[in-house]
Amino acid sequence: MAGVPDKTRLPPLPAASEAARLARAQRDAQVRGVSSIEAMRQAIKDTAGELPAVSALARLKAPTAAVFREQAARGLPFLVDGVAGRWPLCAMTPETLRERFAALPVRARVGDYVNTAFAPDRAMRDMSMLAYLDLAAQGTEGLPPYLGNLELRELNRFCHWPAYFTRPGPPRFWMGPAGTVTPLHADYDDNLFAQVWGSKRIFLAPPHHDEFLYPREANALLFGSPFDPEAPDFDRFPLARQAALVELVVQPGDMLYVPAGWYHQVRSLSFSLSSNRWSRALPMALVDGESLKR
Repeated sequence: MAGVPDKTRLPPLPAASEAARLARAQRDAQVRGVSSIEAMRQAIKDTAGELPAVSALARLKAPTAAVFREQAARGLPFLVDGVAGRWPLCAMTPETLRERFAALPVRARVGDYVNTAFAPDRAMRDMSMLAYLDLAAQGTEGLPPYLGNLELRELNRFCHWPAYFTRPGPPRFWMGPAGTVTPLHADYDDNLFAQVWGSKRIFLAPPHHDEFLYPREANALLFGSPFDPEAPDFDRFPLARQAALVELVVQPGDMLYVPAGWYHQVRSLSFSLSSNRWSRALPMALVDGESLKR
């Protein structure tokens, strides 16, 4: 009916002009208390250049906020046990979503969303949660449909996030069958990632190794890489041989801290539900950020 909003659809993705991108970068810098995001990115890479090589991640048992921040200040990724596994959401199943959240509006990534991952015109399809679960269950050729980076407050009611970040952004949710992929990229905000259902394979590379990963800017805080660590093509990307990659598999209840600027690629190994929060404060590895405020 004309004039009646369609509650099954999410608002359209905004188109960003050059002026809008610059304005966004300025707002992002103001929120993080720095003079510019570019200067913050460079400081992250400079700091990472002093890090030791990593072959395996440390694992902390339900750390306090103080212990978490002390570990995060070292600038290395690590795992947290004994936190996310207690969430009520972990005890739910896809069938729970069918029964309780069938009408919830979602936006699915469809088609070749890997090669268009950081493009403004990536193919999306709006539908209900029930329609998505039905579509995912049908199976498709190529990449399975993926719910990614959605702010689903109805699900977040069943999560109890620890107060590790002083200025956390809203929780985001990621759901899909085995084979859904978020390609290699770096977010220049600290990231707390919780694995709720299923398992995912994750590759990590330190910020200063972006010189080996052929980065492409999506926005001031997000850089993608065309290199695929699961199917490395060293003929096209010879410098990638020098990138130090760490591989791990996260299981239900695992929580992973990804420091700002660390490249990561994520693949679902089974039907999976994850959630994450990005910090909106100065990255914890930049303990002394006074020079960035000028």
